[in-house]
Amino acid sequence: MKSIFEVGNLKSNGHYALATVRNDTVYVSGQFAIDPITREKKYGTIEEETLQALKNVEMILESVGSKKDQILRMTLYIPNVKLWDKVDAVYKKFFSEHKPARTVVPTNELHFGFKIEIEAIAYI
Repeated sequence: MKSIFEVGNLKSNGHYALATVRNDTVYVSGQFAIDPITREKKYGTIEEETLQALKNVEMILESVGSKKDQILRMTLYIPNVKLWDKVDAVYKKFFSEHKPARTVVPTNELHFGFKIEIEAIAYI
């Protein structure tokens, strides 16, 4: 098993790894809309935050030899189910024909006031 704590300027800031690799599977911890260069929180519309979180997942996957088309399962956390249509539109455009298994979990509020958090499981 291998734990990944840093990819570019994305870093785990607590007692967790950005990703864990076991055999040919990578488990990516929940990602927010953090700028991977400046590490700034990129608050914006739900569409902007969704795209940045997806790009962060993709960047982490690529660092271990995987890619977005190898994602098997995703979990998306949003603070309000009313945001779902906007999230789904960005998600469809990002993945195109690839359709990993997915769960969307409406919550109350997310850490740091973000509008979305996304985690993933992929193969390498």
